[in-house]
Amino acid sequence: MSNVVDVVIELFTWVGLGAGTLLAIAALLLYVADGTWLPVRAVVEDLGDHRAVRWFDEDGGVNEAPLSPHDDERVGTADMTDVFYRRGSLHRMRLTRSSPLVRFVALLAAGVLGLGVVAFAVSIVLLFLRG
Repeated sequence: MSNVVDVVIELFTWVGLGAGTLLAIAALLLYVADGTWLPVRAVVEDLGDHRAVRWFDEDGGVNEAPLSPHDDERVGTADMTDVFYRRGSLHRMRLTRSSPLVRFVALLAAGVLGLGVVAFAVSIVLLFLRG
């Protein structure tokens, strides 16, 4: 039975550390590709068939982006809202500073790496307990 436990712990160690490292690298690449998002206060306007937000960027330019149904629901009936726009890109905004995809991959990487570290620690403890 101890051989089976050793194999399972070894498997969790290698898969956890290997896959966790790859996921961490993927999260870092996604974070870099996501770019820089700056906070700004935007005006919400009703354009008849949909609502949009307008804001001034850091260069003084006026930008506009339509609100998706999900974003429109989150904004509610407010006349102004805080949004984040992408530096160097026109008419791109979102309501959160960080990307949900980047956050998901980073948390997944942390969880898988944590599994690998715990499995490694358990294997070391078992090694010393068995002599």
